[in-house]
Amino acid sequence: MQGWRSSKELGVDGLEFVDLDLSSSDDQHLVVDVKAAALNFSDLLMSEDKYQVRPPRPFTPGQEIAGTVLSAPEKSQWKVGDRVASKIPWGGFAEQALVSCGTVFSIPDNISFKLAAALPVTYTTSMVAFFDSTQLRSDQTVLVHAAAGGVGLAAVEIAKAIGARVIATASSKQKLDLAREHGADVCINYRDQNWVELVKDATNGAGADVIYDPVGGDIGLQSLRCLARNGVILIVGFASGTITEIPANRLMLKRASAKGVYWHHDHDAELISDMMDKMFVMLKEGLLNPVVDTRFTLAQLPDAMRALQNRDTVGKVVLTV
Repeated sequence: MQGWRSSKELGVDGLEFVDLDLSSSDDQHLVVDVKAAALNFSDLLMSEDKYQVRPPRPFTPGQEIAGTVLSAPEKSQWKVGDRVASKIPWGGFAEQALVSCGTVFSIPDNISFKLAAALPVTYTTSMVAFFDSTQLRSDQTVLVHAAAGGVGLAAVEIAKAIGARVIATASSKQKLDLAREHGADVCINYRDQNWVELVKDATNGAGADVIYDPVGGDIGLQSLRCLARNGVILIVGFASGTITEIPANRLMLKRASAKGVYWHHDHDAELISDMMDKMFVMLKEGLLNPVVDTRFTLAQLPDAMRALQNRDTVGKVVLTV
C-alpha cells in the first residue's frame, strides 16, 4: 500500500509518499481500508515535533479516518465490510490503517465516508467542550474564535443547537459569512484592533459567559478582557503557534475560570460514547451541517497541509483516498 511518511526532515517539506508495510494486526485492532482521512492542525505540529504526542520516526501522520473493515479480531463486534470511522494516534494518511477496536464507531448508512472522517476529532472536541468541560446553557452567550475552521465551525453549530447566543470571530468576511450561515448571531473580524470592545458592545458590556479558544497566543490573552463575571474560557488549542500565558489575577477579579478541553479514549471511553450518541441525534435532526473541503486527494497531502497552515481553508479538510 502507499502512504505518507515523516522521517528525518521535519515539517511538510519532509513528507514522502512511499510504499508502506502495515504492521500486523492483533486481537485489539482492525485493519481499515481508508476511504477518507481528515486533517487537523495537530498534524502540522506533529510533523514538526511540536505536538505533545511525538511518534517515533519514521511515522505516518493522520489522526482521523473513515473506511471499511478489511480484517477484524475474531472476538470483536466488527466484521469485514463494516463502515467505520475513528480517531487514531497517527497512521491515517495511507491507503490502510490500524484502528483500535475500542475507538472505532459505526457510520450510519446516510453519512458518507467524507463526512464521517470530519467527526471523530473536531465535532467530538466541541461536544466535550460544551457538554462536559462546561455545561453550556441556552441563556448564555458563547464567543467562538476561528469560527470558520474545522473545530470552530463545529463549536458554532453545537452551541447554536444548544440554544446559546453565538458570537463568532474570524479573519475575513468570507469566513464570517460562513459562520453566520451556520448559526452565529454576531460576527466580528478579530483583525480589527477593537474586536474586544465589539464583543463587549454585543453583550451590553457584560462579556461572553463562555469563550471557546482554539487559537491561543494574543487572542487568548485578549479574550480575558471580554470574559463575563463567573465566566469560563475553554482552552481548545494553539493554532497561533503560541501558548497563552493566562494572568491568574484576571481570572480572580472576575471569579472566572480557565479549563482545558482534552479527551482520550483510554480514559474517557464512556464520555466519548455518550458524546457520539448525542452528535448523531443532532445530525439526524439537521442541527449540524459539517462543511467538508474535499479539494485534495491523499497524494496531495502536502498541498492540503500548506493550505491549512496558511489559513486558506474553511471547515474541515478531508482527503479522498
